[in-house]
Amino acid sequence: MGSNPQSGDRLRPVDLARAHGLSTQAVRNYEEAGILPAAGRTPTGYRTYTGLHAQALRAFLALVPGHGHRTAAAIMRAVNEGGADEALRLVDESHAQLLEDRRTLEAVESALRRLGPLAAEPGAEPGAEPGAGPGRVSGPDSTFIGPLAGRLGIRPATLRAWERAGLVRPRRDPQTGYRVYREADVRDARLAHQLRRGGYLLEQIAPLIAQVRAAGGLEPLEAALHDWRERLSARGRALLSGAAELSAYLRAHG
Repeated sequence: MGSNPQSGDRLRPVDLARAHGLSTQAVRNYEEAGILPAAGRTPTGYRTYTGLHAQALRAFLALVPGHGHRTAAAIMRAVNEGGADEALRLVDESHAQLLEDRRTLEAVESALRRLGPLAAEPGAEPGAEPGAGPGRVSGPDSTFIGPLAGRLGIRPATLRAWERAGLVRPRRDPQTGYRVYREADVRDARLAHQLRRGGYLLEQIAPLIAQVRAAGGLEPLEAALHDWRERLSARGRALLSGAAELSAYLRAHG
C-alpha cells in the first residue's frame, strides 16, 4: 500500500480485507455504513477501491480503540460527507470524556483515602446504639435510606438495587421495619458510588467490596485502581494513534 492514496490503482475488496485481517463482507459493510467512500464499479458491476479507501480503512481501525466503534464510524462518515468540522468536534468530545474520566479516577482515589478502615471486630455492630436491646440496630451513627441517598446524590431506588446486588447490607429496625445503614454500610455505599462513577458494573463491584470487607481495608482495590489507570492511559495512546491516521486521511481526502 505504498502508493499515493489518491492514485488510480484499483484494489479489490479482498485486497483491503487481507491487509487488515478482515473479511470482504466487513469491507463492504464499512462502505455501506459510510465509513469508506463509495467504491468504484467495473463495467461488470464489481467494486473497486483505491489507495484512498485503504487510507480510510486504516484511519477507521485506528480510531476504534480510542473512540469506540460508534464514534469512530460517525467521525469517518462526517469526513466522507464533507463535514470535517463535525468530525473534529467528535474527536474533541472523546478527549473531553477521557479528561473527565481521569478526574473521576482522581476523585475515587481521594474518596477511598478518606474512607479509612472498613472492618469491625467480629460480632460488633458499628453504629448500634449503646445499651440497645438485642436486635436493635438504630443509633446515633446510623442513618436511613432517604438521608443516605441524599448525601450520595442518588435515588433511594439505587440503594435498594445495590442491596439486591450485595453491595450494601443494611439491617432492618425490628420496631419500624425500616432499613438502617450503619457506619460500615455507609462506607460500602460510598465505595460503590465512587466505583460506579468510574464505570464499574454492579457485578464487578460486588466482589471488590466483599474482598474489602474480608481484608479489613482497601488494599484489594489497588489492583482495580491500577487497572483503571492503565485503561485510561491506553485510551489516551489510542486517541493519539487515531488522530495521526485521521490527519493523514483528511489530507488525502482533501
